Amino acid sequence: MNKIKIMIVDDHALMREGLTKILEMEDNFEVVYKAADGFEAIDYLEQNTVDIVLLDINMPNMNGIETLKKMKQMDFETKIIMLTVYDTREYLIETLNLGANGYMLKDAETDSLVKAIEAVYNGGSYIHPNLAGELFKEINRQRVSRNIKSGVDSLTRREYEVLLLIAEGMSNKDISEHLVISEKTVKNHVSSILRKLELQDRTQAAIFAIKQKLTNS
Repeated sequence: MNKIKIMIVDDHALMREGLTKILEMEDNFEVVYKAADGFEAIDYLEQNTVDIVLLDINMPNMNGIETLKKMKQMDFETKIIMLTVYDTREYLIETLNLGANGYMLKDAETDSLVKAIEAVYNGGSYIHPNLAGELFKEINRQRVSRNIKSGVDSLTRREYEVLLLIAEGMSNKDISEHLVISEKTVKNHVSSILRKLELQDRTQAAIFAIKQKLTNS
């Protein structure tokens, strides 16, 4: 059986050596290279191929984020698992958006790291269980953001103008005079805006416009 070739990229020698000992206890793992920073890792990959890169984030010279970007730009045929102490949503989302295949915390159990490597090697992805909730929150936030954008994009140019004037505190009469249209037409526009944005009243419409920074105020 072909062994999974692994490169460890971490600026701490003890971490590199410790991980090597742990991983090579698995019959199907082989640590083929250990790099102290991103430059060493890139240099190695320009001449060699590996299956999995375990990549730390906080390193001197070229940190993990920069290294990940570079590896993706150079289109190396390797899969990358971030192995880090950072358990924040920001790093998780940023690295996944840049193309990382997995995100593990350094305090994970050995079994979890083995599962992560095998899952990613076989075409899957792996997120440390403690961070799964953060990922779901971000997915939900993006879904809500897309829905909001979709709602705004559905407005006609005139409806958008009316929405901005509502946010400025204008009444239907004021809007009618400002745009030189009838009050009935303004009411129709307001009704359409509320329906498209799924809002209850013009107060909510004004708050919506302010929160989405659609106004100049």
